[in-house]
Amino acid sequence: MTMKNKSINIGVVIAFLSLAYPMLVGLINNNNVPNLVGIVINPINPDSLLKKDKSMWFSGEYQTLRDDYNNDHWAFKEKFVRLNNQFYYDVFNQLRVNRFVSGKDNYVFSETFIYSAYGDDYIGQLKISEKIRKAKVIQDTLKKKGIDLFFVFAPGKGEYCSEQIDDKYKHPITNTNYKDYISLCKQNNVNTLDLKAYFQLLKPNTPYPLFPKFGHHWSYYGECLAVDTIIKFVEHLHRCDLPDIVWDEIDLVDTARSRDADVLNSMNLYYSPKQNQKLAYPSISFEKDSLKNKTKVLAVADSYWYGPVYMGVPQNCFASGSFWYYYNKIIPNPSWASEKVEVWQLDLKQEIESNQVIMLLYSDGNLSSYSNAFIDDVYELYTNPKLYYQRNEKNKALKTNQKLIRETPNLLKKSTKKSQDLQIPLDSAIKIDAMKMLELQ
Repeated sequence: MTMKNKSINIGVVIAFLSLAYPMLVGLINNNNVPNLVGIVINPINPDSLLKKDKSMWFSGEYQTLRDDYNNDHWAFKEKFVRLNNQFYYDVFNQLRVNRFVSGKDNYVFSETFIYSAYGDDYIGQLKISEKIRKAKVIQDTLKKKGIDLFFVFAPGKGEYCSEQIDDKYKHPITNTNYKDYISLCKQNNVNTLDLKAYFQLLKPNTPYPLFPKFGHHWSYYGECLAVDTIIKFVEHLHRCDLPDIVWDEIDLVDTARSRDADVLNSMNLYYSPKQNQKLAYPSISFEKDSLKNKTKVLAVADSYWYGPVYMGVPQNCFASGSFWYYYNKIIPNPSWASEKVEVWQLDLKQEIESNQVIMLLYSDGNLSSYSNAFIDDVYELYTNPKLYYQRNEKNKALKTNQKLIRETPNLLKKSTKKSQDLQIPLDSAIKIDAMKMLELQ
């Protein structure tokens, strides 16, 4: 054999081993769980399912699940995903996070919140007016029962940090959902706390950032200011005295803590960029007075309320009131439940009337679907209860399938991919898949 042929053979062997190495390592370590944020990983090994149901082999279901499991758990998935994301970020300034983009000076934005800031998601005055009309009816109805309802408009990063938005998104603003909501709430005397305007008022002179570069929500410092303001508003609205949130010391750091880097974590980079921003972290505590902590507040809100929940606001200030995330997931899960419960499974009237205050808190990027179906459902519940209960019973099968998808990793993964491919909200993709499941049942 000539030296040339030997070199070729060695090259072939090296190439083969290079290609086969990840597979060989995967066979040895096939239970690898990649540490990736925001990516749905199927934790169920299909081999365990096959032992219980041999028909999966003949239907082809096992092979599909096995391919999906192998793709999720192969040895180098985390490293390769991070390297791939790093390449797109460094070379093209692209975030491999669905519907998030990079702006100026390394600021990251949700495209949804950029569109909201410029009115691209405007749903029209007629729809907003109808929602406010229903909200006023609900507010007056609950007030007679000693329950106060109020709207909170939380600031979005799109408008607050508009200077850092890429110029391609900018255009003259005709109207926005926020402007109509604020105007119509005032006209109809709907209880309103405008934190968006409050943050804009603070912006010129705030000593610390109210929005972080690599976070989607308000900064921890901004969150503390928002919580303090909400507590004071509830005290004024409901004529009660709540435990105060207080802080004497503030830590100043240049590396984000808490949720101030939630998007950065979801970017799943190989190495993190320099943050170059001083962020403030108050050392908070709550006034300890059990006599004051008796006003139960229910929060129907988007992800902006997660931060205050992590702080302990519901337990320490709002008599352990629940958080209904997008009027769907219940946080914390009811203590009486042995499995996860969603809002549609509750007695809505009983739940509402077990609270003294109802807070609807949504940020401007979610105003096109403010309160989700809460206002429509509660309005119908109190104005036409027979129709409400009939409709609720009719939709139970669909809701059951939607819940099943949310709680089943391989089904949720399919819906997540559909939402990305069709550029629609995840809940919309889940609903489509749930309706298909109904057709097959």
